[in-house]
Amino acid sequence: MNEHTVKKFDEELTALKTKIAQMGGLAEEQLARSIDALISHDVDTADQIIMTDDKIDALELEIEEKAILTIAKRQPMALDLREIMVSIRIASDLERIGDLAKNIAKRIHAIEQEHPRRIMTGLARMGRLALAQLKEVLDAYAQRDEAKALAVWRGDEEIDALYNSIFRELLTYMMEDPRNIGVCTHLLFGAKNIERIGDHATNIAENIYYLAHGKPLKDERPKKDTTSTTPVTTFGA
Repeated sequence: MNEHTVKKFDEELTALKTKIAQMGGLAEEQLARSIDALISHDVDTADQIIMTDDKIDALELEIEEKAILTIAKRQPMALDLREIMVSIRIASDLERIGDLAKNIAKRIHAIEQEHPRRIMTGLARMGRLALAQLKEVLDAYAQRDEAKALAVWRGDEEIDALYNSIFRELLTYMMEDPRNIGVCTHLLFGAKNIERIGDHATNIAENIYYLAHGKPLKDERPKKDTTSTTPVTTFGA
């Protein structure tokens, strides 16, 4: 980006990027801890994750206020305006990722019986993949690396495929034994939260493309979540 006539403007844009990086780092940490806590059923860590979510919310408000103030003072155009608008959008996605990590942590309190081992292995893999996608897309934003962002955008299919597999396995456990319904329902919500985190990473990737080109990514988003059309056999059928 070219140096601006008003040096303060450059400082304000840099401050926004720094806040996004701070918020992104906290969202990464929350997600990593929530996945570990879910797998190990660590209630104490779950409580810490729930309490820490306020920090992410506060950062989103701070970024939004800084962005609006910068627009009001500088009346930016073209790339500068896109830079500010994208920072607001990314902050919103990171806030939602923080909420979803908190939701995963809340499920830990509701799960009392032993987890199905295969499901937990799948959830761990899915969580690690979502975390890797989040890290990659935040690096892409910091480096203004459109190619890296598009790789994250295309990689969302793998998260969807894992979610489909976990969804089907959990349905099977519930149909085999109604006593599994409680734990499997909470694990299903946990898996859906991870899948949604992948969607928010994809949103960030699309905004990086918009930042580079000044127009939305027109290609159809790669989605393989087929759970809405998965047939369910009722008990006793």
